[in-house]
Amino acid sequence: MKLALRRQGPSKFEQASDGSMTLIDHVRELRNRLFVASLGLVAGLIVGFIVSQWVFHLLEAPYCDLPSSIATRADGTQYCDWVVLNVTDTLILRLKIALWVGLIVGSPVWLYQLWAFIAPGLHRHERKWAYVFVAIAAPLFAGGGILAYFVVGHSLAFIMEAGVLGEATKLEVSSYIGFVTNMILIFGVAFEFPLILLMLNFTGVVSAKKLLGWWRIVVFLSFAFAAIATPDPGPFGMTLLALCMVLLYLIATGVAAINDKRKGRGKELYAELDDDQISPLEDERVPVGASDPIEAPSPVEAPTPVAKPRPLEGRFDDMT
Repeated sequence: MKLALRRQGPSKFEQASDGSMTLIDHVRELRNRLFVASLGLVAGLIVGFIVSQWVFHLLEAPYCDLPSSIATRADGTQYCDWVVLNVTDTLILRLKIALWVGLIVGSPVWLYQLWAFIAPGLHRHERKWAYVFVAIAAPLFAGGGILAYFVVGHSLAFIMEAGVLGEATKLEVSSYIGFVTNMILIFGVAFEFPLILLMLNFTGVVSAKKLLGWWRIVVFLSFAFAAIATPDPGPFGMTLLALCMVLLYLIATGVAAINDKRKGRGKELYAELDDDQISPLEDERVPVGASDPIEAPSPVEAPTPVAKPRPLEGRFDDMT
């Protein structure tokens, strides 16, 4: 005998979608989801604290690869020669690294809770495109972070050699880690630029032809953004970030062109005309000749007269 399990009433998602959930229920759901997201962040923070030493060695590798940063202890072992200004700097630095790692490790939990709270207010096709954009955003951000780590590794020697103190300068550990993490964050955010263009195209705001017409502005803004936002004063990191942004812009324009072709955009009557351009007139002119004569209408026959009804007094007399 098979037992069929039936749900008792609609689920929370269905109630939020059809609008049957009250305001108090929304507040309670937000509280519960924030609590679960906090648990995910705490779990990620614990994992980040455990692996923070390994992450620190990974971040310090560009500096430790420089010959001037290697110091030798009394027992003959080598280590990276850092400068620490305060007693608590190393502990605070470990907590910061653990927090960054915890945000990344716990992102599946808190991102899902955020999405589960927002998704009921979206249509089905909007949820589908949101899945696609989130799936693209994560690899783009990771690619930007990897490129930033590569830039730091190849530009750090140039930055230190170009200074007045030369390559033998010792770095303060907290400021160096802040420099590397800022580079990773800026490069990761910059790599999300094509997603903004694709969102504008998929929502019908701009076409691929219009995006391609902005290429001069995009190239200028890419180099300006890279020059201002990049903490690396050397030309290597700025140029590489700007070129990657331009390349991603061209890829996004190509995807937008495919989307326009799929949806049949650009085939409208006045699609090829600008807003202030006059539409062309037809050159074919047909001469107007004499019109055909109009026949006179046939006479209308007179209607047959209708007999008037007899008065009521006469009818009553005939009955008597």
